[in-house]
Amino acid sequence: MQDQTSQQQEQDQEQDNSWLALRSAVILHNAADVGLDFDRCRIWALVLEARGINLLAACDEQGWKIMVPAADLLRAEDEIRTYEEKNRFWPPRIHPTPARDNLLVTLSLLLLLGIFHNLRMLETDLFGIAPGMWLEAGAMQVQKVRDGQWWRIVTALSLHNGGLHLMANLVAGALFIGRLCRRSGSGRGWAMVLAAGALGNATNALLHPVPHSAVGASTAIFGAVGILGAQGLFPRAQRRRLRRLLPVAGALGLLAFLGTSGSNTDIGAHLWGFAAGLLTGWVSSRNSPRQIPANDAGSIILGAAALVIFLFCWWLALTSTV
Repeated sequence: MQDQTSQQQEQDQEQDNSWLALRSAVILHNAADVGLDFDRCRIWALVLEARGINLLAACDEQGWKIMVPAADLLRAEDEIRTYEEKNRFWPPRIHPTPARDNLLVTLSLLLLLGIFHNLRMLETDLFGIAPGMWLEAGAMQVQKVRDGQWWRIVTALSLHNGGLHLMANLVAGALFIGRLCRRSGSGRGWAMVLAAGALGNATNALLHPVPHSAVGASTAIFGAVGILGAQGLFPRAQRRRLRRLLPVAGALGLLAFLGTSGSNTDIGAHLWGFAAGLLTGWVSSRNSPRQIPANDAGSIILGAAALVIFLFCWWLALTSTV
């Protein structure tokens, strides 16, 4: 009798010292136990090590398996089951905004800006308006803006002093506004550019000493640079903090490289356009949908609204001058 009891104790001790594989079917509610992939095996091993459970990892033709002492099997499976349930939806699925091949729309609008400049420089009247009247009516003159002619902060964005000034803005616009419109849609992109340019001109008019007059789309273009930087700074997907600062650092570098040189450069307009772009980009990043459809009705509405506002401002400028 004593020999049978001793033999039973030895069998029980031998069973306690044995190692058993975690049952993935029990943990993951699968139909059958299957091997783990390397990444899941590594994560499970880290979870068990953090809970002080000894383990061994082995790989066979079915995949990876984790072995634990028989006495710890139920506890280990419970720990892994708890981990899997709490992290079922992690990491979250990211739905990046698809890029749109709408560069033709952006280039067409920039071409219209160039055509407008060339027609305005002709000796003949354009729409019954003398060539010199356009610049007089639409330039961002600080004193007149402060006197209530607010529309000049918009109309000045479509005026240029010469061909070189125009060409520089067209090239920069194709690069930065084109990139913004591929990411956000043409209508939404141009609406944000117009908002940033107008806000930048308004801030410049409030802070710049009198007399001062400015024209050019560069305020809006640096607004587009700021928008792109802000959208990279405040992404929907979580990133490391240092990496999130890189887009703004790049945008600041572009501002310093492109926006502060030249004797006729309006540094204030570039700086405040960039700042307005950062604000506009931050607002758009917080309020735009996670995934923008290719034919987004909201983008079309915003683009149409921006066009109406632009034309309305020119109507006010011309009717108040004539």
